[in-house]
Amino acid sequence: MEFRGLMGGFYRISEWIMRLSVTNVLWIVTAFPVFFFVLNLFVATDEQQVQAFLLAIAVLAPFTLFPSTSAMFALARKWVTGDGDVPLLKTFFRSYKENYLQSMIGGIFFMVLLTVLFFNFRFYAGQTGYTGLLAYLFIALTVMAFLAVFNFFCIIVHLHMKTLQLIKNALLITIGQPVRTVLIGVSNVVVLYISIFQFTFLLPFFTGSLIAIVTFWHFHNGFRKIMTKQEELEAKRAEQAEQAAAEADAENGQAGR
Repeated sequence: MEFRGLMGGFYRISEWIMRLSVTNVLWIVTAFPVFFFVLNLFVATDEQQVQAFLLAIAVLAPFTLFPSTSAMFALARKWVTGDGDVPLLKTFFRSYKENYLQSMIGGIFFMVLLTVLFFNFRFYAGQTGYTGLLAYLFIALTVMAFLAVFNFFCIIVHLHMKTLQLIKNALLITIGQPVRTVLIGVSNVVVLYISIFQFTFLLPFFTGSLIAIVTFWHFHNGFRKIMTKQEELEAKRAEQAEQAAAEADAENGQAGR
């Protein structure tokens, strides 16, 4: 049964509220150990506690947060590509199971990378002179690595690749499409800012799923442009090959006379 007019508008709004909230709650529940330590960061009383909580987050994230986030992005992909009526629970947990191993390996890689970059930043931030300027380099590298994580989630639910290819392409897209990468970062910061400082109720029900939709929307637009350019390039190559073959046939025909 399809509702029209004002009633149809209310129905579609309520449907999207349900989709986003259920997905966000599933994401939090399946990654609860990480969110538990994230909450504890806000009540930490000294730097030693902060470091202990950050270490716990870094260790647990590949096994909980990364698989649950990839499952959330699988639903976001369905919505962005026009398949909005998928069963939420079935799609979420199927993606969680199918992508668990690759998500875990990717999570280990990115958490190690981010940890190394962070400690390098802290080391060089304490230096003086020109050596201290390297801290700015490691800030930039840390931000890029963090944004590459978003591309990793988009690729893992959109393309079938081996794990190393997923990681490599996530890094390459982040570097090769800096404008779109910055747009993803800015969009997500805006969502977080509104959720934290304006409408706090968004955090447990909508923030994660909104970030997933915004991120995949940007990624999908960029991916379609890449595929369009690739198809145009292949068509041009095929046309050039046909033209070269026709010229070769003409030359052979003249030589045969």
